[in-house]
Amino acid sequence: MHFLWWQWLIAGGCAWLVGVAKTGVPGLGIFVVPVLSLTLGDAVASAGLLLPLLSVADVFAVAYYRRHAEVRKLWELAPWVVVGMAIAGVVLFLPASAFPGGPERWYNSAVGAVVMAMLLLHLARKRRADAPVPDDRAHAARYGVTAGFATTLANAAGPVMNLYLLSKRLPKHEFIATGAWYFLIVNLLKVPIYLPRGMITWESLAVDAWLAPLVVLGALTGRRLFERIPQGVFERVVLILAAAAALMLFVPRHWYAPPEAAPAVHPQPSAPSL
Repeated sequence: MHFLWWQWLIAGGCAWLVGVAKTGVPGLGIFVVPVLSLTLGDAVASAGLLLPLLSVADVFAVAYYRRHAEVRKLWELAPWVVVGMAIAGVVLFLPASAFPGGPERWYNSAVGAVVMAMLLLHLARKRRADAPVPDDRAHAARYGVTAGFATTLANAAGPVMNLYLLSKRLPKHEFIATGAWYFLIVNLLKVPIYLPRGMITWESLAVDAWLAPLVVLGALTGRRLFERIPQGVFERVVLILAAAAALMLFVPRHWYAPPEAAPAVHPQPSAPSL
């Protein structure tokens, strides 16, 4: 995996942003996915490169906020996340010909539509002052399956999980602590899915080793920002970023990344593109 100087520069910025998102501004990391994909010119390679960086940031977030985690919220979601990951694992091995217009377009549009629907539902529920905090199995199933599916395909479950935690009306410390545990566990579970497809290699891990210090720096920056953000502003920022993420998923890749815009740095696997 050979990087040009400008690719190292952008990848380093993405690594720093991953750290900030995990410890300070949940949802900010969604912008890393398309930017890194454009930089590498290969969505599959970028997903494999990004996963270890996300895991490093997850460890710092768990360590920072471990005393605030609402573990029960994760247990009710866990089985449904596994179901979503299993479905996505099957989809990843379908031939690209099964998706007219390309698999990436179908994946992103489906996840984007669901996230937008969840966002609208959350806003409608929030307008009702007497609306109870949802605590039923169907609620957990909707968010869990969607989160597992989205995170396995393209590391894009952030907006889904953030909306789920917002729906539980958690204070910001509990919000970020619970999300940190969720993403650490899920990202580790994705490793056995990525390895057989050649998405994580010794070359990509060597690049991750160079980028990891910037993730740590971002995590330290994010923690300082987090302590300065009021609860109300925190919730509004999370909602805005979730909406932005959903809208980004509807934008066709070729609109902002012509094939010649970024040279590939990793051979395209035979499996469908993310």
